[in-house]
Amino acid sequence: MRYFPVLLVALLAACGSDASDSYVPKPKGYPRIDLPVARYKPLEPTHPYQFEYNQIARILPDTFARSEPDWIFVNYPAFHASVQLTYKPIRNDVNRLRAMLEDSYKLAARHNVKAYSIEQRKIRLKSGLEASLIDLAGEVPSQVQFVTTDSTTNFLRGALYFNTATDNDSLQPIITYIRHDILHLLNTLKWRKK
Repeated sequence: MRYFPVLLVALLAACGSDASDSYVPKPKGYPRIDLPVARYKPLEPTHPYQFEYNQIARILPDTFARSEPDWIFVNYPAFHASVQLTYKPIRNDVNRLRAMLEDSYKLAARHNVKAYSIEQRKIRLKSGLEASLIDLAGEVPSQVQFVTTDSTTNFLRGALYFNTATDNDSLQPIITYIRHDILHLLNTLKWRKK
């Protein structure tokens, strides 16, 4: 009992109120993502379209069962992401074009269940063509989609997909980075005779 006052003083001294010693919770952390400076190179001339893509990406053929010859992936291995490009010839058929546009917008609308925001806008490309760019926010499988056409011969649709279960808010820097690459792709897009 005679040591009790000494223990009490030691305990109180250990629990001092100096601000530099007080506990401060750390903010929520996310994995560090190092994004390289984008450098672009031209797509090999094997498709009816030509564009420039980021040199950190690889061009892979689309191997899904229903894929067509000019469907490709602009694959970002470091980010576990791909931009899937689906190309279709229009053949001067306005009904064919209308069906392709409707399918594209239906595919984007399927994300309404999980998207809390879908923003679609028309952008004028450097070539003079227009593209419809769709940004989707929320826990959706595709965060950026686009459609562009010359309305008589060529139709190109693109969609960004991640092969990861990471939440989209954690992926936002990569989404923004690849979205910039998509805009570069669209602004350097040219149709070729196959």
